[in-house]
Amino acid sequence: MIRSMTGFARVERQYEFGRLSWEIRSVNHRYLELGLRLPEEFRPLEADLRKCLGEYLSRGKIDATLRFFEAPDAVGSGLKLNLPLARELLDVHAELARLAAVDPAADIGRMLKWPGMVEEKRPDPAPLQAAAVELLILGAQELQASRSREGEQMASAIRERLQGVAALTVQVRAWLPEIRATLKQRMLGRIADMKQPLEPGRIEQEVAFLAQKIDVDEELDRLDAHVEEACRVLDLTEPVGRRLDFLMQEFNRESNTLSSKSVDQRTSKAAVELKVLIEQMREQVQNVE
Repeated sequence: MIRSMTGFARVERQYEFGRLSWEIRSVNHRYLELGLRLPEEFRPLEADLRKCLGEYLSRGKIDATLRFFEAPDAVGSGLKLNLPLARELLDVHAELARLAAVDPAADIGRMLKWPGMVEEKRPDPAPLQAAAVELLILGAQELQASRSREGEQMASAIRERLQGVAALTVQVRAWLPEIRATLKQRMLGRIADMKQPLEPGRIEQEVAFLAQKIDVDEELDRLDAHVEEACRVLDLTEPVGRRLDFLMQEFNRESNTLSSKSVDQRTSKAAVELKVLIEQMREQVQNVE
């Protein structure tokens, strides 16, 4: 089964601390390219998130966006006064006031700006980050399923065109004996019209040369072999996009040779139809993982 490189997945879940949602989009790409958009508190997870996506996807340009909506009643950040530091500053203030023989009131506002006077207590990020990873796994699985569904449709289209290629090779093989006989009669007719007799054995040489020039049996055999290999590759469970892309190049090479050797309108038309089928398959294969 082949998988497309195009897909979309969106997963969302509500937790005690709030709502998390992942949106994952993928398009075709030569390699695996991951792009992550994360809220600041999830930045430390980036390496783990990339590894997670890499376990499910092998090719494609992936854009994954995480959104976090904190619950209104969730325990947020808390501010805590650094009591030891505050007492120490007040003692210093009292000592200075005693030495200066004055009794000014302590400036609470300035004391609050003292470095370390107010400590921010953040909630434990571990449950939040673990939930993001768990939800990403579900999103990656959904994306993979989406790409598999589209891959089934692509495989069906490719198989249909492979059948067309196989049918054309059968047709061309059926035409070849008639084409060769016609060319031979045509050449013999031209030789008969010549006033000068040919050297002994020359006719046989010319016939053999012409037969070799228009011989496409090898190209047809290779086309059949490529069709068989492509059908086999389509049934593999591993990513096969690069293999199919290589096979399309081989298909195209054989169709070009068939076209260049054509001496009959029927085989020329068959070569054009082959190119159309191969191009249609190539367009599909460009999006195969």
